[in-house]
Amino acid sequence: MQETHTQENFNLAVLAGLSAHSLPREECATGESMDELEALLETAGGRCVGMALQNRDTPDPRTFLGEGKTAEIKELVQKGGAGMVIVDNALSPSQQRVLTEELGVQVLDRSALILDIFAQRARTREGRLQVELAGPGETQLETDRRHIRRKIAKLQEELEQVRRVRATQRQRREKNEVPVVAIVGYTNAGKSTLLNHLTGADIPANNRLFDTLDTTTRTLELSDTCTVLLSDTVGFIRKLPHHLVEAFKATLEELTFADVLLHVIDGSNPQWREQAEVVEELISELGAAETPRIDVFNKCDLYTGDILPHGSNIVSLSAKTGQGMEELLERLRERLDNGTRRVVMRIPYEQGGLVDLLHREAKVERVDYGEAIEVEAVCTPVQLGRLKDYIVSGWTPPKEFWEE
Repeated sequence: MQETHTQENFNLAVLAGLSAHSLPREECATGESMDELEALLETAGGRCVGMALQNRDTPDPRTFLGEGKTAEIKELVQKGGAGMVIVDNALSPSQQRVLTEELGVQVLDRSALILDIFAQRARTREGRLQVELAGPGETQLETDRRHIRRKIAKLQEELEQVRRVRATQRQRREKNEVPVVAIVGYTNAGKSTLLNHLTGADIPANNRLFDTLDTTTRTLELSDTCTVLLSDTVGFIRKLPHHLVEAFKATLEELTFADVLLHVIDGSNPQWREQAEVVEELISELGAAETPRIDVFNKCDLYTGDILPHGSNIVSLSAKTGQGMEELLERLRERLDNGTRRVVMRIPYEQGGLVDLLHREAKVERVDYGEAIEVEAVCTPVQLGRLKDYIVSGWTPPKEFWEE
């Protein structure tokens, strides 16, 4: 496991970033990404004591930031008593080593900081495996390649076992016709708060980035005939390292098997469009672009002057206060209503074999024996059509069921 750098002796840090014309736009540091980097540092338990944003045509091959900016950062380190420097961009191992030597303190890039947060937050064995798979190459790659390769192979084998277990669970859900709703969104958009409000779960929901790392699943009863599994997932973030996405695919692949995605967007954040775009790109990368989706604009109690989109697949709500929650539930019912109904049937004793059929294929809730066998059961449309002659309440057959 990668060593965690953000301990007490490193709790003060200087943040640095580079915007260069030669870099792709998404890799450049901006004022917004630097603010986000500061929030990541606070999540890891650190505090920013200085910030430097550099603009130049191309990164410096040796120090990435350039000699002048490196000297400026060194002054900030000494002035603030910082124990580390964190760079918003991705550094090569040699650039990281040179900067560490020249600045006299530990230097991390954004990817390493995110990995440290993940290492702190992973609670389940699966989460720890995924962090470990993402991290081995970050530190000792040059000195122990064979050991690293063996370690990666072992971790991949263990995670493949996790995938097999998940696949078995998924097949069981599909057999029982249990729909799955996956909550996705930018980190700190309010996904855990939404899950808590909908299901009464007690997942910690704090104003911190990556507060949820391990996937949490709860049941949600949408109606008396429709219960779904609601899964919270790790939050996305801009510049999320590709190897982290790869490592967490064992968890995130649940998105591709979901019946509906709830894309939670912090509508009170001025950067919500950029954040939503990051999530959309990652959803596509994970192969879930075609999954039906409802965009949930959260924190409506905090909206300012921004005009938010409207539409049949868009809901505005506050997961904190509950405002707009019923509209979301109604949209989910519309999406997931597969025609299943709870009905009462009276079956003649000479047709008693139908009761056995119902026990095998439907959800039987009550059987009473009187003049006839009265059965209360939750049935699919196919079962309703097959047993229409015996239904006495709960469902009226459409006209086409009686046509020859």
